[in-house]
Amino acid sequence: MEKVQPQTSYSSRSAQVISLEKGKLPPQAVDLEEVVLGAMMIDKKGVDEVIDILHPEVFYKEAHQNIFEAIYKLFQSSEPVDLLTVSAQLKKEKKLDIIGGEFYLIQLTQKVSSSAHIEFHARIILQKYIQRSLIKISNEIIEDSYDEGTDVFDLLDSAESKLYEVTQGNLKRSSETAQSLVIQAKKRIEEIANKEGLSGIPSGFTQVDKLTSGWQPSDLVIIAARPGMGKTALTLSMARNMAVNYNIPVAFFSLEMSSVQLITRLISSETGLSSEKLRTGNLEKHEWEQLNVKVKGLETAPLFIDDTPSLSIFDLRAKARRLASQHGIKLIMVDYLQLMTAGGSQKGGNREQEISTISRNLKALAKELNVPVIALSQLSRAVETRGGSKRPLLSDLRESGAIEQDADIVSFIYRPEYYKIDEWDDEERTPTAGQAEFIVAKHRNGGLDEIRLKFVGHLGRFENLEMFDFPTEIHSRMNDAANDDTFKPSNLPSPDEAFGSSMNDDVTPSDGDDGIPF
Repeated sequence: MEKVQPQTSYSSRSAQVISLEKGKLPPQAVDLEEVVLGAMMIDKKGVDEVIDILHPEVFYKEAHQNIFEAIYKLFQSSEPVDLLTVSAQLKKEKKLDIIGGEFYLIQLTQKVSSSAHIEFHARIILQKYIQRSLIKISNEIIEDSYDEGTDVFDLLDSAESKLYEVTQGNLKRSSETAQSLVIQAKKRIEEIANKEGLSGIPSGFTQVDKLTSGWQPSDLVIIAARPGMGKTALTLSMARNMAVNYNIPVAFFSLEMSSVQLITRLISSETGLSSEKLRTGNLEKHEWEQLNVKVKGLETAPLFIDDTPSLSIFDLRAKARRLASQHGIKLIMVDYLQLMTAGGSQKGGNREQEISTISRNLKALAKELNVPVIALSQLSRAVETRGGSKRPLLSDLRESGAIEQDADIVSFIYRPEYYKIDEWDDEERTPTAGQAEFIVAKHRNGGLDEIRLKFVGHLGRFENLEMFDFPTEIHSRMNDAANDDTFKPSNLPSPDEAFGSSMNDDVTPSDGDDGIPF
């Protein structure tokens, strides 16, 4: 049997591996490596079956790494792969003698008669490589853990990133048949029917959920607006609805505000006490009781807030994976996209390229964890300089067209009241006070719409508009009653019916609160 010689390219990497357990050889399958390479040189079908599964680094022997690299280059340039072409490619790269010459290539082709079971053999080779990688990573983690100067959270992030790289680079999904996909689709449709038409995560806003059927798994949702429109307020309202009303675990990454500030806003929204009162602590006795009672639902809600500043897309991915494994989060929110960085590996590019990298990785994260990712985004100043209603457009997305390209849903928040516009530009010319429009400008899997929402400025909260649309109903019913010969006062709606039970809540806006949106 041929003696395995120490190899330069991999032995330098595996030196640390062997130091972990002295005297033990790293996991390997050299005989299968020989069989796979031999099959690839005698049968084109073998190349097609494993070329996207393997890469040079998975081979234990350096000679095998060089041979596979030559085969891969021939495949990329659409040239035939056989004993002669591989030999010529290695000779061209001056590596033929390194691998043992043409005699060694001939030996490989004589070890196998066909490419049967080549994929199975390739999977074993890949498995051995992953084992070696895990041993190497474990050894590095042990060495780093003994270093007292290493931050433990940096150590965790580094460990997760290395494991993620192994997963991403080697565990590739294969194609699925139409039959299996149809079965999956039918099962999902049945689940949707049982959920009364909502196939995704409900936002708590009736018309939004009706349009989207809930936020869908693996979707990237962009919510964009100019500063002061209420981006954070809207996402906090949604996060509260999901976590408190539906008990859905939500991860909220805030790059702009501290976690305590965010939870204070949620307390204001939940209790009806203005943010001004909560900031000053100037509460009456009954307001303290109101505070203690109404935050209980928020205390037990599965809402996880991370306020790490200048978060990189890599750190976000590591943190999200950890939250998904530990707490089973079903939705991720990022506030906001332009405050993120692409990480240390993305140097030298301009800001537009960096934003493209971030948006592309957010979409990849959504697909990897199979959860919706909602990212807030700033709009350019072009909105302010435009005349008319100043409704945002897709072209207003700041710094990169890649955001529009990568997102499954692009939506805008628009409040005419912010621009001193008192009436909506509809036929009824209805007043805009306390109202906002949620504009769905791109929807990859559905329709577009402009949905009106109620904005409660002093509480920093968005709500369904229909709950507050009572003046029109009262007016209509009074007209009907006046024209009815059998008119009775009982035909009019009662105060509770007209104004809702929420009017009895003890909500006292602070005199000093200017109602600036969040």
